[in-house]
Amino acid sequence: MADRRAIRRYADKPVDPALLETLCAVALAAPSKSDLQQADIIIMSDEAQRAKLQALIPDNAWIREAPAFLVFCANNRRHRLLFEWRGQPFVNDHLDSFFNASVDAGIVLATFIAAADRVGLGTCPVSAIRNRASDVSDLLALPDHVFPVAVLGIGWPSFEGVLSPRLGLDVTVHRDRYDDTGLQEKVAAYDKRRRAVQPYATQRYTDRFGEAEQYGWSDDKARQYSVPERADFGAFARGKRFNLD
Repeated sequence: MADRRAIRRYADKPVDPALLETLCAVALAAPSKSDLQQADIIIMSDEAQRAKLQALIPDNAWIREAPAFLVFCANNRRHRLLFEWRGQPFVNDHLDSFFNASVDAGIVLATFIAAADRVGLGTCPVSAIRNRASDVSDLLALPDHVFPVAVLGIGWPSFEGVLSPRLGLDVTVHRDRYDDTGLQEKVAAYDKRRRAVQPYATQRYTDRFGEAEQYGWSDDKARQYSVPERADFGAFARGKRFNLD
């Protein structure tokens, strides 16, 4: 599992629909908060519908070549309908409902990726659909309290994929309490280690920031999120009738 790689190039070979459905079943068997099962998967099999969705994320052109294409959604609608059917008030209408559904969808997505890896398929999740969340929601006819989390390109790999080294455990694993002592130095060491094995081919926004002599992960992430993104997502979630207080 530690050798898991992002796959963005695929062989010209279809993915059996029965296998795809089996992987969905495996993913949806993942742990779920209080057994609420607040995740859905939309299999994009209609070519015209898929093309419309892919047009909303043009910066991810590689995904057009993926033999299979799924959308993972968080679904708090079913939970609320249970209260309506039982004639009870939905008293937990606050941010935690949105958060629980989001986490469920994330767990299902991660489980699907792990299951796909196990059978030899390659995958790469894309969160860019949340840049156009309202348009995606309209296209997929998502009702209130259901929203897109990510899309996933799936196929048989045509290359070995990309393995991205991760931050050291001295940064991300804590003992008894949170501790970020020496964090800047540890991130700098990670930048150096990652440059040695996976240097960035290009630098972001050189017109604004210039060329860095030693460009690392911390530079890339700071530059990537120097541009506002999804500032309207909170409004979208409220438009889906979530109370985010």
